[in-house]
Amino acid sequence: MTTEPIVRTHRLTKQFDNHIAVNHLDLQIDRGEIYGLIGPNGAGKTTLIRMLAAAEEPTAGEIYIDGVRFSRGQNHPEIKRQLGYLPDDFPLYDDLTVWDYLDYFARLYFLRDPQRSQRLREVIELVELEQKQNEAIATLSRGMRQRLSLARSIIHNPTLLLLDEPVSGLDPIARVNVRNIIKTLQQQGMTILISSHILSDLAEICTSIGIMELGSLVESSRLQALYAKSSQEQQQLLISTIGNLQDLQSTLRQSELVKEIEVIAETTTVRVQFVGDLADCATLLKDLVNAGLPISDFHRTQESLENIFLKLGYKQTS
Repeated sequence: MTTEPIVRTHRLTKQFDNHIAVNHLDLQIDRGEIYGLIGPNGAGKTTLIRMLAAAEEPTAGEIYIDGVRFSRGQNHPEIKRQLGYLPDDFPLYDDLTVWDYLDYFARLYFLRDPQRSQRLREVIELVELEQKQNEAIATLSRGMRQRLSLARSIIHNPTLLLLDEPVSGLDPIARVNVRNIIKTLQQQGMTILISSHILSDLAEICTSIGIMELGSLVESSRLQALYAKSSQEQQQLLISTIGNLQDLQSTLRQSELVKEIEVIAETTTVRVQFVGDLADCATLLKDLVNAGLPISDFHRTQESLENIFLKLGYKQTS
């Protein structure tokens, strides 16, 4: 028995005059995923998210949310109730208190007491604004305001949450707070699509990654599969010695699988670009030991999501 994906698009296209922002895009997001959408400015990420949120009409193509098709020109209130959407520029009402602001949006979704008050308490606790719930929004810090915006987008407990650059401009502590909230929402069963330029944050929370370039999806896969694919092509080894660093470099250069050696400044450690598999790694370590080199550390490092993006994104569109 197959499970219907939460999001599925077929040849989804959006054109503005002579500019194609999203170009015949096929996307699938499975239930319970945190799907990270990355790409340079102008790649079409925001336009794609706006179409999924029913804030933008597609020029062509199809959108299915939990198996139900969005039909152009129709309102689809039953589908929209499944969606939570946080754009990167949604306004807050500074003269309202935190509670009144969330209560206003809860009423827009026809939540009724006592369920409405219970839901408000739940989301305020989730975003850690209990101490601020009776204070005016104007008094909140930027991080608190962003957490409040996130609370507003989930007040109706949506099936799918769409986040467009939710940590833009936040300090590291505020970003960690938002990441933790997103992880909790996934654990509660929510499916989340998030776009961000801060790829290290996405690497912390995402289960899958999509890379957009010039309106097209050039890569879409599970994050771990992306890491595995990258390591098969080339991987990094960190090798340390308590002996002579030049002897280590000389021995490494004898291997055809070693493509590049970089000495880490002020250490006796080298970073090696290596094209072998796990068995080749074991053979290389054995050769170093047999050569009498006093190896103190030898391990593979996982390539960063930033490097994978640079290789996959620009390689496929150059």
